[in-house]
Amino acid sequence: MGFDTPRALLARHGLTLVAVADGEAIPGSYWGDTEAGIIGSTVYVRADTPVHSLLHEACHLIVLPEDKRALVHTDATDSIEEEDATCYLQIVLADQLPGVGSARLMEDMDRWGYTYRLGSTRAWFERDAAEAQAFLRQRGLM
Repeated sequence: MGFDTPRALLARHGLTLVAVADGEAIPGSYWGDTEAGIIGSTVYVRADTPVHSLLHEACHLIVLPEDKRALVHTDATDSIEEEDATCYLQIVLADQLPGVGSARLMEDMDRWGYTYRLGSTRAWFERDAAEAQAFLRQRGLM
């Protein structure tokens, strides 16, 4: 997919995407290894960073008010509501990345280990995400 398309998507939300060289540590990565990192309004990824990780960390920043973004370093979650909104938004934004889409992203989320009451990301997204939708509507993100 490269970096240009996700960079443009993140820029529409006031974020910067920085590509980290292969084999280098990703700044601000909560999980380490290939997982995306966040510091302020910047998302750090390598070519081997999973798309779901890039979108998840970016969405953590998107759901935050801009004044809170500047304070973020590695961990952005303040609440379950923010985490749920982040997960929902990453699925929605996946449709804006050619070759990704929400169906693939939800499968990737399940393989990575996201867990939901209804047993799968798709079931949660389709039948149990009313609170996440309300959170995003309150912030003008849906």
